[in-house]
Amino acid sequence: MDDLHGVRALITGGTSGLGRAMAEALVEAGARVAVTGRSEGRVATAARALGPGTVGIAMDSRNERSVDDGTAAAWDALGGIDLLVNNAGIGMRTVNPDFMTRPQGFWQVSPDGFRDVVDTNLTGYFLVARAVVPRMLDARAGRVVTISMNHGTMNRRGFVPYGPSRAGAEAFARIMAADLADTPVRANILLPGGATDTGMLDGTVRPDGLTVLSADVVREPISWLASDAAADVHDERIVATGFADWLAARGR
Repeated sequence: MDDLHGVRALITGGTSGLGRAMAEALVEAGARVAVTGRSEGRVATAARALGPGTVGIAMDSRNERSVDDGTAAAWDALGGIDLLVNNAGIGMRTVNPDFMTRPQGFWQVSPDGFRDVVDTNLTGYFLVARAVVPRMLDARAGRVVTISMNHGTMNRRGFVPYGPSRAGAEAFARIMAADLADTPVRANILLPGGATDTGMLDGTVRPDGLTVLSADVVREPISWLASDAAADVHDERIVATGFADWLAARGR
């Protein structure tokens, strides 16, 4: 296990699913972690469960004022942020509870439902990175990990607005890496590599034969991305299910 004592991490959407799994992995390795979520009660409960020194911050990533206040609170509580994990998101269930078995056409999606998913999954990533990265630049150090999904998810039938929101977030992550190329801040993309057992699938009927990954699949790669070994890694798209092969191919 990587020794992450001294690492300070902010994970958005860290109360459950992939965010919770990543927070657990970082805390277990010695990092100090702040987790965010929209519900004050849920973030407080998650922070207590994750252990002493973990900070829970109620923050709505869709709202600029909430993001500015929340990221400032995380920076102050941790004494800085070495790693930002942009993870907070909502899924297709918010616009179509039967999306796995009864896909609906994009014209059947309400404008409000479309905006809510895009505001959370894309605009939220922008607002949080916009609030944190300038502080990292001033500190002359920092890493940003954008959580994404398989490209197939981005163009799958019936996946408006989730697919476009994730495609936009990944494009934003690549542009962010380009903008940061000549700075001390590193930026990468991490995705699980398949459908994952998170709240986005809760209450849905799943097609026969669907393989669902455990959220724990992201534990090892996020710990490595927070470690000294990843200090020079930039503009990479890392698939958690193929992480060992990715490391081997690069002689790491």
